[in-house]
Amino acid sequence: MIVPYGHVLILAVMSFAVGLVCMVARRNLIMLLVGVEIMMNGAAIAFVGAALRWQLLTGQVFVLFLIGVAGAEVSVGLVLIVAAYRKTESLDPDTYNLLKW
Repeated sequence: MIVPYGHVLILAVMSFAVGLVCMVARRNLIMLLVGVEIMMNGAAIAFVGAALRWQLLTGQVFVLFLIGVAGAEVSVGLVLIVAAYRKTESLDPDTYNLLKW
């Protein structure tokens, strides 16, 4: 069974929107990181759907690079969150004004 391209795009947009709402509505550093990951997954779904629609492998290759970047982003992001939590003992992004003048 082949899934219609419109349905794939609807799933990608819904996934991206859920990630965006998670990132905007929640004021927690870990939830911000999760929201970015969900948004990247929505973009990956759109790339794979477009690659299958036009019978090209470039979209699927781009998704492989996107997954690699997502893994690196999670590892670096979690290390930064743990370091910031140890310094301020809070996960609220509004409390991090260390780089402001």
